[in-house]
Amino acid sequence: MCHYCGCREIPLIREFIAEHESVTDLAGAAVRALDAGDHDGARSLVGRVAVELRSHWAGEERGLFAEMRANEEYTAYVDALTVEHRELADFLDALDLESAEQRTAFVRAVDELHAHIAKEEDGLFPASLTELTGDQWDRSMAAWRAAHPG
Repeated sequence: MCHYCGCREIPLIREFIAEHESVTDLAGAAVRALDAGDHDGARSLVGRVAVELRSHWAGEERGLFAEMRANEEYTAYVDALTVEHRELADFLDALDLESAEQRTAFVRAVDELHAHIAKEEDGLFPASLTELTGDQWDRSMAAWRAAHPG
């Protein structure tokens, strides 16, 4: 992510970035577990990835994404990110780590997750700084809180 636009100073963006870092750390640990032949450990880590992503996506999609989608300039961009969320969710739901092919696909999915995160952190998040009003930020933060009860 860039460090020049200042979006890291926005509390909601800071939360999203922290979640990105947590998920990619877990996913990386799952890949390392697979490399070590620890399928049970990897399965546990993948489960944690899936849980964290679901609340993360809910917060993004119901908040920041919805607010950015209101501007037709960003609609297609946000829609593509949402499709990527659905594709990864479906993949994780069906993932069988006992299959060598599926393990390889998981490693590819982790790489794709990094690319997806870059689209958010280097594209959408900085754009949100100039696009959103205070009320839109408030609604986005409320959606994130609703997706993260407790």
